[in-house]
Amino acid sequence: MALPLSAEVLQDDLAVSLARAVAAANKRAREIGVDVLQSLISITEQIIDGCSVWRVNYGPKDYVNQRGGDVLIEVDMHDGTVKRVLRGQ
Repeated sequence: MALPLSAEVLQDDLAVSLARAVAAANKRAREIGVDVLQSLISITEQIIDGCSVWRVNYGPKDYVNQRGGDVLIEVDMHDGTVKRVLRGQ
């Protein structure tokens, strides 16, 4: 059951920025064929060319004996736009 977010949560700029970034990255990941629910997802904050981005990494949950195949999606921290998509080999 989905619960509405409290006003206190919505006033937390960092939480809202991160939620926006994950939603945008998940949408793009699905568009390029990533099974988001079967991915191990990690998120880091990066500064690239003076732009603050969330780097959302999608990798296999069962990563033992598996190399490559990760997808990295960089999302602008301020407006939630996807800046870059990188695919591992």
